[in-house]
Amino acid sequence: MKKILLLLLISHLAMGQTKPEPTLKSILLEQLKTTHTDKDWFVPVNIALAGLTAEQANWNDGKGNHSIGQLAHHLLFWNGRVLASFKGEDVAKFDGDNDKTFTNFDKKSWEDVVKKLDVVLADLEKFVETTDEAKLKEKYSTIAHIGTHNAYHTGQIIYIRKLQGSWEADKGVK
Repeated sequence: MKKILLLLLISHLAMGQTKPEPTLKSILLEQLKTTHTDKDWFVPVNIALAGLTAEQANWNDGKGNHSIGQLAHHLLFWNGRVLASFKGEDVAKFDGDNDKTFTNFDKKSWEDVVKKLDVVLADLEKFVETTDEAKLKEKYSTIAHIGTHNAYHTGQIIYIRKLQGSWEADKGVK
């Protein structure tokens, strides 16, 4: 009898510790946060960019690949456009030349790019947190692709930092 009561108590305690059912909002928010600030099983962009100087951000391998600054500017450009669209704001005309979203980086604006990217990503998270499920169902694919796009370019940023010797393995990628 004692064993049965103990098992019932353990199962009751275990049931009280279950996670809530995931929702579309919680899934999308987790994707955005793990590519922005929350270190999970990969490094988010804020950690990938932390501590870089403008000179390091402007460095490239001389083989036609983008610099970290160009990648960060590209992320700022696209995340900012999507956010403005979600908010119903006017989105600046764009001629479709994606190369321009990388090449507009100037090392004088490095700190500003990093700060603005952080704000835009935080605002995307706030948008998801405050938007009702019906509206999220309309935009879920775009939001999910934002997380994928950000993770992809963050991986490039880390790779470039490794090439230039500015990556610290204790930040998450050995």
